[in-house]
Amino acid sequence: MTLKRVWLILLALVLAATALAAAYLALALHWSYSSGERAGWIQKLSNKGWICKTWEGELALVSLPGSSTVEKFIFTVRDDQVAAQISQVMGKRVTLHYEEKVGLPTSCFGDTRYYVTRVTVASDISLSPGVVVQAAPSGTSGPASGAR
Repeated sequence: MTLKRVWLILLALVLAATALAAAYLALALHWSYSSGERAGWIQKLSNKGWICKTWEGELALVSLPGSSTVEKFIFTVRDDQVAAQISQVMGKRVTLHYEEKVGLPTSCFGDTRYYVTRVTVASDISLSPGVVVQAAPSGTSGPASGAR
């Protein structure tokens, strides 16, 4: 076997491996293992990363009103426009639509498996099945604290 033939075989193997890796990455980025929605209050949103910057956030979930147990939903946002929308509704009760991506090779795509694709402000708060409280429109407040 000549040296030229060995180099051609090695080049073909490298090209095939690169094409296979690119196909896997494209599949992992565009295929979702699961998707869903979570409702709560945005607690944190930050742009993190040394080289690959992604938006990382926390959504505080409260299972029952008056409960001291707060569960956090940790998420990643890849779209700057969605991150800007989340930043604008900080402090309001929101619903986040997410897609769960499994098998992404590095943290360059985000710190979590949950990628938020859309945010909506929740207009009502469910206290329990069948009991719903309408949230006050922004810019208004509840009863005056000094009312008699």
